[in-house]
Amino acid sequence: MATVTDLLHEHTSYSDAVVAHLQRLVATWGTLSDLCFADLLLFVPVSWSAEHFVIVGQVRPTTNRTLHLDDLVGRVVSEQERPLVARGWQLGSVVEGEIDITSRNERARMVCIPVRWQGQLAAVLTRESALSVGRRPGELERTYVEVFDRLARMMANGEFPFPLDEEGETPRVGDGVMVLDAAGRVEFASPNAVNALHRMGLYTSIEGLRLDEVGLAQDSIDVAFAQQLPATQEIIRGPDAALIIRCVPLLDHGSVTGAFVLLHDVTELRRRDRLLMSKDAAIREVHHRVKNNLQTISSLLRLQARRLPAGPGRHALEESERRVRSIAIVHEILSRDTADQVHFNEILPSLVRMAEDLGTSETPVRITTTGDAGNLQAAIATPLAVVVTELLQNAAEHAFPPEAVRADADLRVEVALRRGDTDLSVVVRDNGVGLPPGFSLDRPTSLGLSIVSSLVGTQLGGTIDMRTDGGTVVELTIPLDVVDDDLESL
Repeated sequence: MATVTDLLHEHTSYSDAVVAHLQRLVATWGTLSDLCFADLLLFVPVSWSAEHFVIVGQVRPTTNRTLHLDDLVGRVVSEQERPLVARGWQLGSVVEGEIDITSRNERARMVCIPVRWQGQLAAVLTRESALSVGRRPGELERTYVEVFDRLARMMANGEFPFPLDEEGETPRVGDGVMVLDAAGRVEFASPNAVNALHRMGLYTSIEGLRLDEVGLAQDSIDVAFAQQLPATQEIIRGPDAALIIRCVPLLDHGSVTGAFVLLHDVTELRRRDRLLMSKDAAIREVHHRVKNNLQTISSLLRLQARRLPAGPGRHALEESERRVRSIAIVHEILSRDTADQVHFNEILPSLVRMAEDLGTSETPVRITTTGDAGNLQAAIATPLAVVVTELLQNAAEHAFPPEAVRADADLRVEVALRRGDTDLSVVVRDNGVGLPPGFSLDRPTSLGLSIVSSLVGTQLGGTIDMRTDGGTVVELTIPLDVVDDDLESL
């Protein structure tokens, strides 16, 4: 569906300032619809015809049933279809009347309200509601409609919506409403507003009083009256009470004549926020402890390896120590953030350093990385870190045998990453001697390649291809929708 901006650019020649004004109206008019218990439609004349209008916005009330079951946004209507809208546009004033709602086969009352921006007529807002026959509205309904009427006059004068209005977390009319007079004293408080104040420990009647006179901060009210702009604040009283107060000033030709205040009890929401924060802290602490334990195991393996003479046993312990360390790196990064994701390129430098340490001063191996893997789930990043460690270690140890390497040779290993929409490609390429004759990944001869094949195929659900092409090339394709954090095969 086209946005308000798209429709305005398509059907009108309005300036960016006018478009922004109408955008602000559509962004905030859910409250208007609730206050008047009616559907609201926004009509704008099209540039190619003086007798046609396009509907650029539609909102339904949460306080009453809707008249329009169909979405009307984007529909172009003629003057004959909406004569009241055309008349309201021509006169530039409020026009009232009745219309037929064909989808419901009933009559409805329509009020057409001009919308101005800096004196320029920009649109017509219609309030459309079912006819109320024989029903006397109560105090709450009368008060809400009166507030809407005051906002409608501000729209006609170009004072609403406000030019600067950072809404943030905005309460709704159903959460609770208070109406203030020009002195900031409470003229009316809805039952839900009274309940919200009770939650804050205020049980006395507040009508005729200012909020600060009953011990409640009213910074947002003072700011709204002073700046003639909406203001929002959150009041917290211990762990058992939190209230959002949003004050919208009511203006009449530049003078504040009062305000309406929306109240929203967010006590339960803040309790859940605190619970989530504590859980996030616990998760980070778990990752931190796992990292510490893995580093301890890595240190023990390294100490044990140093006590053994050079040979297969010492080499096996050193390989195991590097595998444990690669997993610890992932948990170290996870312990810094609440998200269960790791930017894999942050891990690569540590894995590269471990592999480069395997080279000698006479034949150093230079490892480079290109591309960006982006953020990966821990279930993918952890086994992938082990896989890359094994491949780099295998390249550093076996791709450049001393008997086949010249003293001035440039020994290079490249890790290339490419992230697609659904998968991740990892290519490890060296300029060494290539794979031995008769090599088959189905029958790996080393524990490292067995680990690589197992992790890629089972934990990561990916594919692996190894070939000789000016050296050894290992290409991995990893799907990004794997959510398996079972690392028992390690």
